[in-house]
This record gives sequence, C-alpha cells and structure tokens, in this order.
Amino acid sequence: EAHRVVQQVCRLSGQTLGLPANCVVLEYVFGGCNALDDYSACLTPDRYSDLNANIDGQFVGLGIEIKAQAGRGLLLVDVLPGSPAQTSGLRAGDHVVRIDGADCTEMATDEAAGLLKGTVGSSVALGVVRENGSEEQSLRITRRPVIIKSIPLSMMIDPNSGIGYIQMTGFQRSTANELDRALDDLRRQGARAVIWDLRHNPGGLLDAATDVLDRFIGEGVLVSTRGRTFDQNRVYRAHRAGTNHMPLVVLTDGESASASEIVAGAIRDHRRGLVIGRRTYGKWSVQSIFPLAVSSGLRLTTARFYSPAGHNLSKVGVRPDIVVAAPKDQGEVYRRPTREKLSEDADVRKALEELRTRLAG
Repeated sequence: EAHRVVQQVCRLSGQTLGLPANCVVLEYVFGGCNALDDYSACLTPDRYSDLNANIDGQFVGLGIEIKAQAGRGLLLVDVLPGSPAQTSGLRAGDHVVRIDGADCTEMATDEAAGLLKGTVGSSVALGVVRENGSEEQSLRITRRPVIIKSIPLSMMIDPNSGIGYIQMTGFQRSTANELDRALDDLRRQGARAVIWDLRHNPGGLLDAATDVLDRFIGEGVLVSTRGRTFDQNRVYRAHRAGTNHMPLVVLTDGESASASEIVAGAIRDHRRGLVIGRRTYGKWSVQSIFPLAVSSGLRLTTARFYSPAGHNLSKVGVRPDIVVAAPKDQGEVYRRPTREKLSEDADVRKALEELRTRLAG
C-alpha cells in the first residue's frame, strides 16, 4: 500500500512539476528518518563524511564551525586551535560574507559549507567582517589536514594548591590516549586535583566516554544501555587497575550532551567528584551509524542509556551539585576559556574554591 502511494506521488510530481522520481523518493526517505525522533537522520555524503571525520579526529579544510545568519553571513561559532583559519587570524564571532567572490550573506549553512570544502593545498578567498566591525576584510586561506584534539587545553591552573585543568571538547577515538597524556603531564607538575571542563562538549563515542570514566572510577557500573535488540543491552563496568583517585570537579552547561552526560551522571552517582555549572542538555540516547549507497549513511537511535543509579535523564539533563549562573554576555558564540582567561571564568573560580577547601581539609 505504501509503495503504491509513493508511486502515485512520484507520477503526479513528475507530471505537474517535472520532478524526477528519485528526488521524490529521497525526500520520503530523508523526511521519514528525520521524523523518527530528534536524532535519527539520513546523512548526505557530505554529512556522513563530516561525521566520520569527527570520530577519526582529522579532516581536510579550514577548521571552522559556522552558523548561517540571514543578512549577516556565516557566524564563526568556533575556530579550531592550530587550524588554517586560526593561523590566518580568524576568530569566533567573526562573519564570513563572501566565498571566492560569491556573496554568502543569505546562504544556508550546508550550501556555504560545500563552498568552503576542497582538496589539500587548494585555497579559498574569504570576505570577513570582524566581530563588532563593519568593514569587509579579504583573506586567502589554504586548506590542509586539521587534527581535531579532544583536549585542546591542559594546564596547571593553581600550582601552589596543585590543581590542574583539562578542557575536553569531544569524545573520539583518540580521547582516552589524550587524557592519559594530559594526566601524566599534570602529575609531573604536581597536580593533586583536577578540573574537568565538559562545557559545550556535544558528546561523541560511547566507548570513548566509558574509557575516560574508567580512569576515575575504580569499580561498579559506569553506564548501561537498553534497546530493542539483545546486542543493544549492555552494562559497562569500571576496572580497578589504573584508577586515578585525585579529587575531581566536572564543569557542565546546557550544551554538554550525550557522552558528556554519561560522564557527569557517573561522577555524580558514584559521588566521585562535584558537578558544577548548569544543567546538561538532556540527550540520553544511543545512535548507531549504518553505511548506505553512494557514500551516504543512516544515523538511527537504537538504545537509551542509563546512569549507574538507573536514571535516564532524556530532556531533563544532569543537575549540577553546585549551580553557577550562565555568563550574561555569552550571546550566540561560546568562547572556550583560554589559558589567559581561565582565572576570569566564574565556573572555574567556583571549582577552584571547592577543590582548595577539600585539599586543605
């Protein structure tokens, strides 16, 4: 019955609008997948490639995250450290208004992203309006491989008290190894406690989340998943070997999602440390990725995940132990604190206060 309806729609669309049947069928496929839930989707080749690049931690391009703003161009939401964009002087908050001479002030994000992509060694000419500026500046940037670091910043924030800081922006294949290197480096500098910053961390691989949690929790359940099929029902447990026992604070906000919430939920349930900041996003489901024809893919929600205490906090999120008000001047661009600005960050200041008290006691 459904097949006959689709055939009729294809025939009528072809007769009245001249639309090819394959376009109509694909609209059904994409629309049907998107309607399943908030996170399932059929992925175009570009989106599928981007997803795999984020998982692998490497891609070819400029190293920017963009968001289209009608009439203003492409807002630079984030500029990756060490990327061609950063070395060319681009900063979060700037707007790209022209790409290779084409006006992009009214372009959709996907259309603009397609123009920004290219092969290694190729270049793109950009017209840029700086944040709080009005004049267009011209830049030419050469595309090259960009390494996406899970931990762009790790440092001793209070050497006198022995408090380190780790900023984690995603959960990918390299995350556990990056965390091990960061912890080893901090320990060599005398770290006795750690601030683990997961603010604006959208998540990533479930296995990466359990791997990093295993560094801080010595025994018990880390997270469990429940789905419709047997292979989606799993319990992830900690292993005592290699557990780090330093006092810990996890920083979260409303954009800490998925794998970040697995971490925050486990740290809270095990009372392993304090969660400070704002309530997390509330994405407590697992998506599986299936390859399709012509380099496309299917992202399908296949399970829910549950904290060690058995809670699924979908659309609720993890409530912090200590709530800190969000910055009033943040706007649409989240600026990750830099090495120089950490001391001005309200969440970090509160975390330092709590850890200093604990270490002194």
